Amino acid sequence: MKAKSIHGNSPEQIHQALQQSMADGFTPTLAIVFISIRQDRDAIRKLLAQNDIDAFGATSCGEFVDGHQSTGGIAILLMDLPRDAYSLLLEDMGGRGTGEVADLFAARVLAQFDNPSMLLCSTGVTPEGGVFDGMKLVERLTTALGPDRAFFGGMAGDDLTLTGTSVFTPARESQDGLVALVLDADRVALHGMAITGWKPLGISRKVTRSRGKLLYAIDDKPAVDMYLKYLGKGEQAGDREFNLLAELSFHHPFIVEREAGGDTLMKGPMGIDHAEHALVMDMEMKEGEVFWFSMPPDFDIVQEITDAATEVRNTVGADADALLVFSCAGREPSLGPLVTMENEGLASVWNSPMAGFYTYGEYGRGKSGRQQYHSTACCWVALKEIPQADS
Repeated sequence: MKAKSIHGNSPEQIHQALQQSMADGFTPTLAIVFISIRQDRDAIRKLLAQNDIDAFGATSCGEFVDGHQSTGGIAILLMDLPRDAYSLLLEDMGGRGTGEVADLFAARVLAQFDNPSMLLCSTGVTPEGGVFDGMKLVERLTTALGPDRAFFGGMAGDDLTLTGTSVFTPARESQDGLVALVLDADRVALHGMAITGWKPLGISRKVTRSRGKLLYAIDDKPAVDMYLKYLGKGEQAGDREFNLLAELSFHHPFIVEREAGGDTLMKGPMGIDHAEHALVMDMEMKEGEVFWFSMPPDFDIVQEITDAATEVRNTVGADADALLVFSCAGREPSLGPLVTMENEGLASVWNSPMAGFYTYGEYGRGKSGRQQYHSTACCWVALKEIPQADS
């Protein structure tokens, strides 16, 4: 399989880049599209259809390819993968529960190939403000598909506006649903991992009072006061103008140990409910749950991710044909220039064309090999076409 990555800031620039990519005879069948909500998605879908190229797409909080990163643009990975080696599926929630849709989707996936794997993107936020339940999706898909079925991907973004996200195929688009590129795992191998890299700060803490996504007390002390004081912002506890999300959340999420496997899950305070005097979390924190505050990331975080990728690459013993990166939208403001080093380092390890986007959540295998939902993670997956014996 041959792959090329292209980028642009308008459909016209993508048209030009596409023509240049095919000038040497390259004939892509499939495009992985990561696109800002500011761009004309219909124009991109039509352009690809006119060139007989299938599309698997999601809106982004920033997008990148080899040597280029943008916010508000378009990033595309083109591949000439045989059409009998993949299938595109899209499912709209249609007011149904996440578990029901996940079960139906899993049945559709299993009907595509004897041994399927997939790339998966869901919406992240609906125009009405609903948040996709990525945790439930992964739990139900893993149960229905079986723990050995691999899938990697992320939740679509909207340039951090929280106004609405989309996923799409050539024929359909959903603002509340999921899309999959289902692969014949006997034809295309996936090797990937999701890593956060944040390190614990100080001693462990315990949730002593919570309700849903509201966190009231940590170690029997007010959660708002403890979190802000511990990070040197105690005077901001009553300031309704203080932007917790921008000032602290991306840099200092909570580190929670998962129940099994040794992996961790990052949970982030998204704001302060001043009426309730509670932290508003991105995910529920149950009473009795143990966690750690986290230190701000440094260069070690990049080294950890590239070292892990190198270990997988050495085990596989071959370069990849293509690389996709699903990186949390919080990593860019937290890591600054290091996030570019992280993305480019992964492409260098796998020696392949790369494309990716900043997400509202990530789907992939952790270090333990378990299929999981992630937050604040860098999730990468390398694709390699498997040579077929002559018939």
